[in-house]
Amino acid sequence: MRSTFMGLETSKRGLYTQQSALYTTGHNISNANTLGYSRQRVNMQATSGFPGVGMNAGTMPGFLGTGVEAGSIQRIRDGFVDKQFRDESNKLGYWESQTKAIAQMEDVLAEPSKYGLQQSLSDFWQSLQTLAANPENGGARAVVVERGVAVADSFNYIHKSLKEIQKNLKTEIDVSTTQINSVLKQIGELNRQIAEVEPNGYLPNDLYDERDRLLDELSTYVPIEVSYEKTGGRALAIAEGTVTVSIKTDGKSIPVVRGKEAAEMELSFTGTDETSPFKQLDIKGLDGGTLNISNMLDQGQLKSLINSYGTEDGKGLYPEMIDKLDLMAKEFAREFNKVHSQGFEKSGTEPGADFFGKLDANGDFDADYDNITAGNIIINSEIEADPNKVAASSEKDEVGNGKNAKNLGDVMFNNLKELGNNSVQSYLAGEIVGKLGVKGQQAVKMTENSMTLLGAVSNRRDSISSVSLDEEMTDMIRFQQAYNASARMVTVMDETLDKIINGMGVVGR
Repeated sequence: MRSTFMGLETSKRGLYTQQSALYTTGHNISNANTLGYSRQRVNMQATSGFPGVGMNAGTMPGFLGTGVEAGSIQRIRDGFVDKQFRDESNKLGYWESQTKAIAQMEDVLAEPSKYGLQQSLSDFWQSLQTLAANPENGGARAVVVERGVAVADSFNYIHKSLKEIQKNLKTEIDVSTTQINSVLKQIGELNRQIAEVEPNGYLPNDLYDERDRLLDELSTYVPIEVSYEKTGGRALAIAEGTVTVSIKTDGKSIPVVRGKEAAEMELSFTGTDETSPFKQLDIKGLDGGTLNISNMLDQGQLKSLINSYGTEDGKGLYPEMIDKLDLMAKEFAREFNKVHSQGFEKSGTEPGADFFGKLDANGDFDADYDNITAGNIIINSEIEADPNKVAASSEKDEVGNGKNAKNLGDVMFNNLKELGNNSVQSYLAGEIVGKLGVKGQQAVKMTENSMTLLGAVSNRRDSISSVSLDEEMTDMIRFQQAYNASARMVTVMDETLDKIINGMGVVGR
């Protein structure tokens, strides 16, 4: 026998369920601009009909429905699209970091410009041509000295600036590693909280969103793989469970978060100097071991930073550029001094002294070519103090002879074996500026491509998971009307019951 008040109970369930849907719609609208928030919906389901099934269940001609209930409140998310997003985010993190590092290097080199090294060399060459035509002119000699100082200063400035950027890259590597460790710990803590909520039959959607936001952030630093483990208990079938995060490397995956446990990443360098080469990146694993993954990573912002900063084998964007500049400065100084020593000073009797060199440990001028770098090259202080010591003449006692000054100018265009049979000018233009430009173009192009792909995936994910205010307003009206209809049904049932309760048993009155 059905209950007299069955209709009230059915309508009450409708009220409660539509009210839950309205509350959820309000929650979506409130978080329309919340980063990482995924829209939520109430999964409505019909309650068990009357009568129930079983040997003792009553019989009746029909099978009456008993209303609706909110089976669960689920966030809308697509795991496949999330994986695509993180893969593209990882690539973008790598190329954005590369583009930034190359752009900073290009700013330092400032080529082509009026103030770069190439311009300094051109001005130096021009001053030597002027001296070759006027070897007795004291002003022309002074200009040669000043332009020589400018060349040395340009080398020094570029070397120092590159070292400063390299030092900043090391700091950025440290900061990135600290951030990665923080994210791993936060994901482990969220796993713990989720594992406490799910077995009670609830879906902690906001915790899921925060965990996914952290996974998105982690994917920009290192390539990751994600898998899920059920929490058991009374957890719903659609509950996501705890996440296991692994770093993808060449040929294997290394777990860094499992349940509430999180691994720790640790950096080491070959020395304590601010630009000591990177040595290795260790993961203190969940199984108690330590694994060096320095050479296993192939993408991500962290890998890009390491590639830019430089490793102990001498490879890296900045150390390779600094080595090229050091080689160029050393060979330029060697060849220039060689030609300068073949000429004679203005006195006509003294051969030319070393023009370029460096300071030794005692602060004295030293032309030790093997130890000259772009960072320490200077002009001989004696020549700087007395421009008459510039060896412009190719012959003894020929003050008006400027042939050696011309030979000095030709140094910048002589092919040098140590520079790959390139001249100083062509080495600078091709090996240094040209190749850097090609790398820069590639990095910019790959960054743009990655941004386009990530944008497409992001738009696809937003179309699935983000809050559309238009859609939510439509749902709000829909649920409101359903709520009103259920409320009207309660009124109808109340009037029906009022007739039964108050109107029966009064026949004949």
